[in-house]
Amino acid sequence: MSSTPLPGIGVRYDLDSRENRHVSVVAHRDGSRTVSVHRTDDPDDCAQSVHLSPTEAELLRDALMPAHHSPSVLHTTDLGLVAERIELPGVSHWNGRLMGEACIRTETGVSIVAVLRRAEALPSPGPGFRLAGGDILIVIGTREGVEAAASILLRD
Repeated sequence: MSSTPLPGIGVRYDLDSRENRHVSVVAHRDGSRTVSVHRTDDPDDCAQSVHLSPTEAELLRDALMPAHHSPSVLHTTDLGLVAERIELPGVSHWNGRLMGEACIRTETGVSIVAVLRRAEALPSPGPGFRLAGGDILIVIGTREGVEAAASILLRD
């Protein structure tokens, strides 16, 4: 799955299923979601789309990830915090740069709590940590902060 920040709108998540179906979800800033399934013969052509209110999106989330299931991505709505994975592209502006240069915490209030690199998890990276293309950053903050952090980290 990949994510693409959509400034002023939210974040788009894209997934290609094992059945070669392309599914995208736009997480709008107001909490609503647009779920789209694309044609198999033309993945750029949307076959069907449905817009869900924030309440409907939560109901669908609960159906997909029941409370008894441990989600792989932490999501804490009671505190207004979310935890997400942000994957740096293979060719990234931040490749080889120090994490402190991105000023993520200062600019967005988001904390980078770990970096996944190849098969290794690197917890609590400091500002002197050198980023690499392909790193997966685990970030925690408000929804708006995480979206802002993704915009910074995914810039060209």
